[in-house]
Amino acid sequence: MTTFLRLLADKDKQSALASAIRTRGENVFEVDPASFCQVPGAPFSYWVSDAIRLTFKRFPAFEGGQRAVRQGMATADDFRFVRAWWEITPDGSKWLGFAKGGAFSRFYADLSVVVNWERDGAQICNFFDPKTGKLNSRPQNIDYFGQAGLTWPLRGITFSCQAVPAGCAFSIAGKMAFAPVDELETWLAVFNSRPFDYLVRLFAGKVGGVQYEAGLIGGIPVTTMSDDQALQLSRLARRGWSLKRTLASTEEKSHAFLLPAALRSRLGDFEPQAIEAELASIQAQIDDISFSLYGFSESDRTAVLGGKVSLDSEELAETLTDEESEDETDQDVDVTAGLLSWAVGVAFGRFDWRLATGMCEIPAEPNPIDPLPTKSPGMLPDGAMPLHTNARILVDDQGHPHDLVRLIEEVLSHVQIDVPDDVRRWLQRDFFAFHMQRYSKSRRKAPIYWPLATASGSYTLWVFYPNLSNQTLYKAINDFVEPKLKQVDADLTALRNMGAARSRDDEKQFETLQTFELELIELRDTLLKLAPTYKPNQDDGVQISAAPLWSLFRHKPWQKVLRDTWGKLEKGDYDWAHLAMNYWPERARENCRSDKSLAIAHGLEDLYEEPEGKPKKARGRKMAGGDE
Repeated sequence: MTTFLRLLADKDKQSALASAIRTRGENVFEVDPASFCQVPGAPFSYWVSDAIRLTFKRFPAFEGGQRAVRQGMATADDFRFVRAWWEITPDGSKWLGFAKGGAFSRFYADLSVVVNWERDGAQICNFFDPKTGKLNSRPQNIDYFGQAGLTWPLRGITFSCQAVPAGCAFSIAGKMAFAPVDELETWLAVFNSRPFDYLVRLFAGKVGGVQYEAGLIGGIPVTTMSDDQALQLSRLARRGWSLKRTLASTEEKSHAFLLPAALRSRLGDFEPQAIEAELASIQAQIDDISFSLYGFSESDRTAVLGGKVSLDSEELAETLTDEESEDETDQDVDVTAGLLSWAVGVAFGRFDWRLATGMCEIPAEPNPIDPLPTKSPGMLPDGAMPLHTNARILVDDQGHPHDLVRLIEEVLSHVQIDVPDDVRRWLQRDFFAFHMQRYSKSRRKAPIYWPLATASGSYTLWVFYPNLSNQTLYKAINDFVEPKLKQVDADLTALRNMGAARSRDDEKQFETLQTFELELIELRDTLLKLAPTYKPNQDDGVQISAAPLWSLFRHKPWQKVLRDTWGKLEKGDYDWAHLAMNYWPERARENCRSDKSLAIAHGLEDLYEEPEGKPKKARGRKMAGGDE
């Protein structure tokens, strides 16, 4: 037997060590090191009972038979192949929901990104380095794409998993477990149980942050269970999934979105505190059943439920800075800002205001394995009449029929909510920064409401990205800027004709209008310069599509991102984009000759020239005496 001392939670190690030696308390363990071999890999698991270590001998691993755990695909260029789901135009099987790891969440987590899988991923599967001929991407286990399953974060302190619906792909970080469809909800419960997490940490040989590799999760022992136990676990997991999805129904970029938090209670099933309490009860029931299945003793249960995980600072930093999980956790949204943001979406014809008034029914809840919808249930259905027609472009211009502030106030009036003070000031100063932060996900920045403004921001056109076309800038000029210039010119003429009769206030207004006129002329001229060659394609994504317009955005951080993106487009870094083919067709076509993935992207495979194989060096057989 060997004595082990466990002092991870003690800050004063010296005193704790002396006390442990003297009292031989709960942090002292007498273990035969040979018992470590009961767990595959023989992790240094001195702190658990021998009975728990024997779990790996008593029960089979999850991986086996009809059950599998697989690592997914590495695209090698997510900026090219991955999009936020709200920035693409749904197109059959071209874009698949993409599990990429994410943050801790039991039962449910929205898949916020999609991956380009057109023609079974032809672009990704042919993403070779033209110079070396080496495949950059790693399209592995693609035969599992489209199957419903379970996924989890790449790393964590406590294991959690979520259901992945049918019709999705998964990444190298977003590993997935697969089982017969009728068993998935049962395994969703087991995987989220405390005993399962305890066995994961034991198998990993770690007491803190764990990287949840496919081999690790596939090797966790799982028990047989009765039909009644399986049904109980399945029902609990399904209810947990439903409750977590309900909590996500106030997040406007979620597939589950219904209404903002300020209005959500009108639908009658939204009390966050009660939901959290029920989730805690579900977790306790799942844990209790799982403890029984694994045969954990009362002392082992106490150890699992009462144990505290301790991480040193370096390990904690490693756990929390996983690049695949970065920016995955949604921050709490200010209720008023969330309400106003929703009203902007209604004004543009994106969201359905009728849900807030009871004029239309809530769509039925899907099953966890149903394919992701192309729209959230809170979005305006196809064919339904928006509150405001002709909403491709709106404007910050008091008195204009397409004035965005007036429309926000009209939306709030329709749903009988008091209008907050100074909505115009909020729109001008706060909204875009809030919107951009909210619509950044999985390292993508993808704002969909674009403020194109004069140099001082005195006049702003709001463009809705999903409605963007090669006519958008012409529409901005003809329907907004030119009429505004005529109005300003008329006002200036009237003041000019007053001559010496102008008052001091008239003089100030005259100077202001002159400056404003110059800014409008500059805006018009810039739009006229850009319009003839601007042919956006939503498949390029928000950042590429907005890059030619970078000088019209006044939000400095976003402007810098777009200016840098435009510079890279000019250099040829993004020749896969439709926009690159539009601006530099000769260069892009030439590159298609040596890059098959680019040729596929532009539908020009006939241009691609397969490289000749390098001849192998001939090796003669040496003869006696050194002659060949």
